[in-house]
Order: sequence, then structure tokens, then C-alpha cells
Amino acid sequence: MTIGAGLFLIAVGAILRFGITTAYTHGVSVHTIGDILMIVGALGVVLWLVVWAPRARSRRSAYRDAPPDEVRTTYEDQYPR
Repeated sequence: MTIGAGLFLIAVGAILRFGITTAYTHGVSVHTIGDILMIVGALGVVLWLVVWAPRARSRRSAYRDAPPDEVRTTYEDQYPR
């Protein structure tokens, strides 16, 4: 689960929990489903932050370095006057 999916589940769960006035529909509690979705979304966000965020940070750091001088080009190199 990505952080976007976790935030989406939290948002849908909050809409079901706090935005709908009908509490029961044919034996199903909409508020309970909203609570469950918010819990699953929060758990997904926490797990993403603990497990995947450190890996993403370490992978991204290699791309932040500047390229070697012989590869670096300027606007004048590409389009001479």
C-alpha cells in the first residue's frame, strides 16, 4: 500500500463516519465501516513510513549528486550563437 492509498482510505472512512447521517442500512453499520477504513488507512500510512520511506530516501540520494564535469552541459553548449 502506498501513502496515497492510505490517505485515500482515511478520507473515505472519514466521509462514511462523519459525513453520512444514516447509521444503519440493512444490517450494515456505515459508521463502523468508516471506522474500519480509517484504521486500515492509518495503519497503511504508518507501515509505509516505517518500511518504505527509508528505502525510498536511500535510493533517491544517489540521484541528487551532480553529474561529472564532462557530462555537464550548458545552454551555450547546446545552442551556440
